[in-house]
Amino acid sequence: MAEVKPEETVHHPPMDQLQGFEYCIDSNPSWGEAIALAFQHYILSLGTAVMIPTMLVPLMGGNDVRILSLFIYVSACSCRYNLKLQLLKLVFFSPLGMVPVVALVGLGLFERGFPVNRSQLTEDIISQVGKCVEIGLPMLILFVAFSQYLKHVHVRNVPVMERFSLLLCIALVWVYAHILTASGAYKHTALVTQINCRTDRANLISSALWISIPFPLQWGAPTFSADHTFGMMAAVLVSLIEGIGTLLDGLFGTGTGSTVSIENVGLLGSTRVGSRRVIQISAGFMIFFSMLGKFGALFASIPFTIFAAVYCVMFGIVAAVGLSFMQFTNMNSMRNLFIIGVSLFLGLSIPEYFSRYSTSSQQGPAHTKAGWFNDYINTVFSSPPTVALLVAVILDNTLDVRDAARDRGMPWWSRFRTFRGDSRNEEFYTLPFNLNRFFPPS
Repeated sequence: MAEVKPEETVHHPPMDQLQGFEYCIDSNPSWGEAIALAFQHYILSLGTAVMIPTMLVPLMGGNDVRILSLFIYVSACSCRYNLKLQLLKLVFFSPLGMVPVVALVGLGLFERGFPVNRSQLTEDIISQVGKCVEIGLPMLILFVAFSQYLKHVHVRNVPVMERFSLLLCIALVWVYAHILTASGAYKHTALVTQINCRTDRANLISSALWISIPFPLQWGAPTFSADHTFGMMAAVLVSLIEGIGTLLDGLFGTGTGSTVSIENVGLLGSTRVGSRRVIQISAGFMIFFSMLGKFGALFASIPFTIFAAVYCVMFGIVAAVGLSFMQFTNMNSMRNLFIIGVSLFLGLSIPEYFSRYSTSSQQGPAHTKAGWFNDYINTVFSSPPTVALLVAVILDNTLDVRDAARDRGMPWWSRFRTFRGDSRNEEFYTLPFNLNRFFPPS
């Protein structure tokens, strides 16, 4: 048998950027295609933007449908820092440490897929395919078929199935769900089923205003509580650095904070279009339809289960991107295998413990007399990415560090730790409207 040369066994060398993207940050599709792609991002963002206020506002004693438009409006206006940029500036991070963190950003949201919650408190809050299988399963199958198996279908040299599979599938399944709703299929079903399956839930369209312009402090002056402040600090820590987004949420009174839209990151990978222009137009759609309440409520009537089916794909893509950081590290090193394995396992196991404990005893594992301390601990350790971050950073910076720089992937990482370390940093992260004059890069 002929001897195999070592270089012949390496078929996939590490790549700085994912291959196959037709449009990157500063390369833009045609205006028509960009607008259609932006509208697709807007529709996808409605899943979390509508679901959370719809469920949490009644629990807080409110019933004003304007909170939905307000949440979408502030989400579009939030001037957020890019998560990756913030992480790259920290000296304690490496590609090895980022593997479990980014992977659990996607995998940590597995309950948004099929599982039905054990907690009665959150049973109505989180949309899941298992709560309306007759809608969620067709959506999942159609989306995979259109975006992957039929992605080579072109119309006028545009891969319509790959680029617009989300819009096509949502439209088809939405019509199908409306037929089920109009035919009375959910007339005598449980409330949870109606919330997740019906297209006319909560009378969103009839109760929405035609025009509603959000403004700061429209619900009155804010109130402050030291205990609640520490709890919110923990939540902000979990969502890492959100720029002035959290400040705007407080000023406008959204009721909940806005964070990074993980599902839209997954959509970039599905459509292979990473143009910044598309995201900017999408923010314009969010602002426009949040002011025209009736139109925004129409799109917000899409059943939650449709979004849950899409999340099964989008969150999976995000998790895979996190795992792809391993290409820059030495995975033949037992040190690296130990760090990644322990971080992933504890990142899933510890939050699950906190969740089950809270469900069974109606309080978190931390239940001292100091309420602020309880909120901080229970919030931080209920987040899979946060737990993985803590474990990975501690292990990666204390375990056999002296001669492990190359194994950790630091030669590749060092180029992105300063703004001028790589030519692409300026292209990707320069602030718009020439704001670098006031906020010079470090």
